[in-house]
Amino acid sequence: MRDHRTTTALTIAAAALSLGLTACSGSGNGTGTKDEGKGSATQPSAPRTHADGTGTAGASGAAAGGTAARPAAENGRNSGSGTGGTRAGTGKSAAQAPACGAADVRVTAAKADETPTAHIVLTAKNTSGHACRLYQYPLIAFGDIHTAKDVPAVAKSNPGTPVVLQPGDPAYATVRVALGGAHEDTKAVNRFNVNLFAADGPAEGSVVVSAPAGGLAVDEAAARTGYWTYELRNGADEF
Repeated sequence: MRDHRTTTALTIAAAALSLGLTACSGSGNGTGTKDEGKGSATQPSAPRTHADGTGTAGASGAAAGGTAARPAAENGRNSGSGTGGTRAGTGKSAAQAPACGAADVRVTAAKADETPTAHIVLTAKNTSGHACRLYQYPLIAFGDIHTAKDVPAVAKSNPGTPVVLQPGDPAYATVRVALGGAHEDTKAVNRFNVNLFAADGPAEGSVVVSAPAGGLAVDEAAARTGYWTYELRNGADEF
């Protein structure tokens, strides 16, 4: 009788142990331990939000996506596009710009704000559809283009490099036409000629420029011209 009870108790204990092992193997990874790593890998990390409002993937997303998680503006800067690329293109275009010819620019003259008029300002505006270079200074003839002496340039106004004009851009040159004295040897001028320089010397052709309203009283012995510059500069363009 005692042996029957003992056998029954052992049978019940073995059944309970078998059920416990079955429950463990159903919730694990086959080794009897819970697979924590597999469970976390199937859940994406929470996105992070920067102070500027842009979001990036979490740690696991960054590892998988790499640069795809960067904001578009950042990718643009890193690839060399945007403002930097535009500047490089403009510089390359300027470096290849030909000399401005008479057909590329419109030259106008305006009196300086003084009485009597001793100076004028020439404005050369690029009216072509391409960039061009203005070399040195305007070659001015206050008289017959074949016989008149070119007006000499003032060295201190030399900017040191040619002026490159994009389409529509202006350049300036100060010109002294007289000393402003009442007894100067002057002549009336209503129009005059301006020639331009090429890289190797004076260019072919010239521009006929109308004098400002009322004409000019020009003293050819006193006349001087400044170099072409992007803007007039105090000191360098005063003579």
